[in-house]
Amino acid sequence: MLQNLTTRVNNNMSTVYSVENKLKEMGIVLPDAPKPAAIYIPSKQTGNLVYTSGQDCRVNGVLKYKGKVGSDLTVEEGYDAARQTMINCLAVLKAQIGNLDRVKQVVKLLAFVNSADGFVEQPYVINGASELLEEVFGEKGKHARSAISANELPFNTPVEIEMIVEVDSE
Repeated sequence: MLQNLTTRVNNNMSTVYSVENKLKEMGIVLPDAPKPAAIYIPSKQTGNLVYTSGQDCRVNGVLKYKGKVGSDLTVEEGYDAARQTMINCLAVLKAQIGNLDRVKQVVKLLAFVNSADGFVEQPYVINGASELLEEVFGEKGKHARSAISANELPFNTPVEIEMIVEVDSE
C-alpha cells in the first residue's frame, strides 16, 4: 500500500512540475517548430546532445522586431526579441526530442545581436533568452553563453540564437 501511495505521489509530482505545465503557467504556447529558411535542418542530435540551428524572433512566420539594437530598437525590445527567439528554440527542441521534460541541462547558448555602431550591451539583450530558460528549467536552465555583436543578421532580425542541450536517453 505504501508503495502504491509513493508511486501515485511521484506520478502526480511529475505531472505538476512538468516543463509543459510551467510554460502554460507562464502563458507561453510553443509554436510549431519554424521551418528552415535555406538548406539546413532545424536541429541535430548526436548522443545525448541536441544542437539547434540559429532561430530568430518570428511569430506566425513574421519577425516580431526588425533592425539593429541601439538604433532601431531599445535594449528592452531586444530583450523581448531574445525571449521570443528562445521560445522558437524550445519549439525546435521539442520537435526533436518530443518532450521537454527530457532536458537534462541547457549546456550553451550562442547568441548574436544585430547591433548599431557603438552598441555594447549585447549581454543585457540576450538575458531575455537566459532568464526564460532559468524560469522554465530552474537549475537545469543555467548555461554557458556567448553574446556577440553582429553588424547584420539574416532578414534584418535583431537577434539570432542557437543552443546546445543535453537530454536524457529515451
